[in-house]
Amino acid sequence: MIQLHRLEGFYWVARERGYARAARAFPYPITQPAVHQQVKKLESELGLALFERLTKDRLGLTPAGKALFDFVRPFFERLPSVVRQIRAGETGGELVIGAESLLLRHLLPGWLRRMQKRRPDAFLDLVEMQNPDPAVLLDGTVDVLVAWLPEIPKSVASLEVGLVHGFLAAPQGHPVTRKKRFTPRDFADDTFVGYHRDTRFAAIQAEVLARLGIHPERTVGAGSAETILGLVAGGIGYSIVPWLDPQGPRMRGVVTRPLEATGPRFPIYLAWRKDTPENPLLDALIATAPRD
Repeated sequence: MIQLHRLEGFYWVARERGYARAARAFPYPITQPAVHQQVKKLESELGLALFERLTKDRLGLTPAGKALFDFVRPFFERLPSVVRQIRAGETGGELVIGAESLLLRHLLPGWLRRMQKRRPDAFLDLVEMQNPDPAVLLDGTVDVLVAWLPEIPKSVASLEVGLVHGFLAAPQGHPVTRKKRFTPRDFADDTFVGYHRDTRFAAIQAEVLARLGIHPERTVGAGSAETILGLVAGGIGYSIVPWLDPQGPRMRGVVTRPLEATGPRFPIYLAWRKDTPENPLLDALIATAPRD
């Protein structure tokens, strides 16, 4: 097994083409005889000469020496900058982000572009979740969560990054949509297209329907706002969809109306464990978060 400090001695001699110059160039104090010993022991281990003398004070590389120098040179040349990055907390890494599909499609893209500019070395792993829960933070499934959280545990820190607005969505060809004004009550006898019952956005829909006194007899469940809107456009029924843009969703075959008067707005949070070790990537994600 070749010892690293002998390779280091070889690198500096090969770079400086001499033992005295190599000793002066070392990043820490070392004597010329010590450098000479490192190289000689390395040559003994390999059973090959790595240098040949060109002049009294100048060495050249043998073919074996050149092959070894080409291999070790990138490591030793990059090492100082890597050490500086580590000390400054500027190394790359991975950050696992969990979020619903709606937020992945409509909130995260602009945010992640800002994050990439600040930390182009980071690897961001996006995990689509139908029912994100703070438990996935606590068990380490994800590093951060972007979600509507009705309750935030004391062990979780959070930052508001957006608002979800409620919109009535109805088929464009429905007789009711020909009127200038209409409400969800006008569709109370129709099929309701909602989120799967075990998802958090289903709770938003249920709360709005309860406030309006609507109890649908027929329902169809789907996994995302885009799928729900597609079913509405196909004439399957009506829905109440959460949307980040206060102007509401735009899709061919769908008519939408805002529900500010009948439903609350739901804050979206960036959440992470309070006991998370110092993490420059998390700091960068927080610094680039949307702020209205």
